[in-house]
Amino acid sequence: MTVSGGFDLRVEPWIPVRLLTGQPACVGLRELFQRAHEIEDLEIPVPPAAAGLLRILAPIAARIAADGGDRLDDPDVAEDIDDWFGLRERVWKAGRFDPHAVDAHFDREDLAGRFDLFHPARPFLQDPRLRAECVDGKGAPNTSGVNKLVMGRPTGVNGAVLFGHFTDTAPVPVPAAEAAWHLIAQLYYGPSGQCTPRRITDARTGSSDAAPLRKSVSYFPWGPDLFTTLVLAVPIPQTETDGEAQDACPWEEDLNAPLEPLPPVTWPGRMLTGRFRHAALLVPSEDGRTVTDAYITWSTHEPPHKVRDPYQILDRRKDGDFQPREADGARALWRDLDSLLLKDSRQDARRPPALEHLPRPLLSRLRVRAYGFDQDGQQKDSVWFRATSPQVLQWQEENDAAIAYHVKHCHGAAEKTGDRLDFAARIAWKIATDTSADPSPKAKIKLDARKPGPWAAAALTRYWPTAEKKFWQLTEPGRTTDRVDKPFVDAALAALDEAIGQANRADIRVARARHRARGLLLALLQPSGSD
Repeated sequence: MTVSGGFDLRVEPWIPVRLLTGQPACVGLRELFQRAHEIEDLEIPVPPAAAGLLRILAPIAARIAADGGDRLDDPDVAEDIDDWFGLRERVWKAGRFDPHAVDAHFDREDLAGRFDLFHPARPFLQDPRLRAECVDGKGAPNTSGVNKLVMGRPTGVNGAVLFGHFTDTAPVPVPAAEAAWHLIAQLYYGPSGQCTPRRITDARTGSSDAAPLRKSVSYFPWGPDLFTTLVLAVPIPQTETDGEAQDACPWEEDLNAPLEPLPPVTWPGRMLTGRFRHAALLVPSEDGRTVTDAYITWSTHEPPHKVRDPYQILDRRKDGDFQPREADGARALWRDLDSLLLKDSRQDARRPPALEHLPRPLLSRLRVRAYGFDQDGQQKDSVWFRATSPQVLQWQEENDAAIAYHVKHCHGAAEKTGDRLDFAARIAWKIATDTSADPSPKAKIKLDARKPGPWAAAALTRYWPTAEKKFWQLTEPGRTTDRVDKPFVDAALAALDEAIGQANRADIRVARARHRARGLLLALLQPSGSD
């Protein structure tokens, strides 16, 4: 289908931002890079789209950012990591992207039409072959629906109406700019399992693998302006990528061959933008201002390449291997700080490579931006979130080891107290509701994981916001005392009392339950406290 008007992402205002003046604006790719030094923040309201967009912007920044003819994506410069760090610092000190370099990149002849969201032959990040390959047995188009594209909308005849009254029987078109956000979110966070079937050979396959960032959280060093953020987002050269093959992003090379082996992972383009497991195609309105339908299906069933994502924390599993930290909508960013500050060798977590070797003059001005999407591995989406820390990267171990370990100590005390509060509240509920439970302090009580009772969740809901306040108080300059557990225990005791509520004087079992639970928490303050 050829539309009368395209949607050129280089010039169309599709990326909402906030300027350093505090004013909102909406820009295209060209203006974003030309004015990056005037922009304070990205304001995309869909965090998974923002996390994906930054992975798209980073290799573009590497193509544009240069000094003396050397570019940040130059493999010859990357062979000597000290030379590459020196180049990055010179680029940052320049204070802005060269506007001539920005124009030269976006005006490249080989990229003509490649940034058009609705180009008939090479739409941005899409596969036009789906028009012919996603058809039913009679050859009619078999689309996925615009509701499938937009994350948060219900799909199917019986889909739950949660975020808006949308149904597949009466689909509501989505503005083209928003469709671009959700396209990016689908490619990075899309589900596994059943999808719109795609026929390439005689077989008609309708299952896909999970997108590369599904159920994960990403952490970016966040500068005082977008220019600094994008320069620091360019990943440090990785030895596990193929240094011999030509690097390319999807819009810079031919369409993939779905049934053939995957091309090698190269730095930085394919590492950040070339590991999609889904293929998509948007169906625009006649004027190209909205999207009325979409195809979303699988792009490959080849085993994915293993590569270290530069923006993820890795946690050690029980088998000793590492996996990306999973997003948890109930977990605040401060609880990840020790994993962002401490060196990898000091813990069972590996901090994101993007937070390694940051320019020392910038550390006191850098924050951390987290984008997460709480999902399961298949189809369920729970909640997405965005969070930004204060200027904490100056506390990294190599810059201020004392503060880094103090942060770890404070966080450890908060987590230990939270775990004990959860346990104590479950014990209290068991004692209060089970007449066979012995409330005496020394008695052992067997808990049923299927019947935790309401007090534990209620207590933790009250505890964690207070614990965050205590954490930031304890990490104020000069507050490096070794005794950090009491503020968290006090917060847990108050949360426990609020969760249990006022008990009738005659309700002796609730009183005993409260006493037993408080004793479990107070035991944390003993030098050799035990249950």
